[in-house]
Amino acid sequence: MEPEPLLHTARTCIRLAGVADAPKLWRYRVENRAHLAPWEPLRDEAFYTVEHAAKTIADGAEAARQDRGYPCLVLDRDETTILATFTLANVVRGPLQACHLGYGVAAQAQGQGLMYEALQAGLAWAFGELGLHRVMANHLPRNERSARLLARLGFEREGYAKRYLQIAGVWEDHVLTALIRPEAL
Repeated sequence: MEPEPLLHTARTCIRLAGVADAPKLWRYRVENRAHLAPWEPLRDEAFYTVEHAAKTIADGAEAARQDRGYPCLVLDRDETTILATFTLANVVRGPLQACHLGYGVAAQAQGQGLMYEALQAGLAWAFGELGLHRVMANHLPRNERSARLLARLGFEREGYAKRYLQIAGVWEDHVLTALIRPEAL
């Protein structure tokens, strides 16, 4: 049984993945392997199997159960195809009430405003139902699409971290940004 949708937008259904989504997640990974490779850690061949997709889904469900992270699928309205993914990771409660945002969009869905649409809904959920105060998102300096997307969503640059994450096998600098919960919420 698949989890209930968390959010709907004009063109998407956003929810946590269920066991039945493993073949969809596997297909998304395989179809977007070359497209996403420049922006992600190196992946071994096991990553591109249905079994690994199923383990990722189980690990994500446990993270959500423990309020540590919320890996979301962005599906078409029929819930047949994964268009994008985003994760509210490393959730910290107490006085911080924050998380890190990571995301990726399928090559075939790029340039259509879908990631903006999905993240608008996801951020409203993070600041509303999840009660977070700060969402942090970091991007490679050369990733102009991410820089524009985050700026459009209201994220502000807070810093620059040298050799911050290992991406495609290389320690890469990152621009550090954050969005603070709007006062109106």
